[in-house]
Amino acid sequence: MRGSLVGTTVTLAAGALLTAAMTTASASPPTASVPHRTAPVLVDCEFKKNVRPADFILACGDGNSRLIGLAWVKWDSESALAEGVNVVNNCVPYCAKGVFRSYHVTVRLDRPAQWKKNSAVKRYTRMSVTYDDARPKGFTQTMVYPLWS
Repeated sequence: MRGSLVGTTVTLAAGALLTAAMTTASASPPTASVPHRTAPVLVDCEFKKNVRPADFILACGDGNSRLIGLAWVKWDSESALAEGVNVVNNCVPYCAKGVFRSYHVTVRLDRPAQWKKNSAVKRYTRMSVTYDDARPKGFTQTMVYPLWS
């Protein structure tokens, strides 16, 4: 009889533990994945997605204006901000004979919108390039460029 009592006690204890575990598990909120909001991308001349690129070609046709050494201090769902250098060909007397000059700039990306190529991806649609001091002939202190869609 004593063996039967021990067996019953063990069975009841195991049942109680199992019930407690199942009650706790069912009382916990489900582990649903929370949607992750990602920051927009910067689309380049070849329609490739970029995040915090170190370099970026502004003049896709001839490569006569390029951003290099970009150091991003901000990249979020609304805008991005970097410092770097804009290397621009002066095209004097013409572009093939021109000289590339470097200008320190601040780059701002903004106006995120869905990308036509992939509607699941947001991309920045505008870039502002602000020259610290010197700038290429004919350029304003801040140049604003619409970005590829």
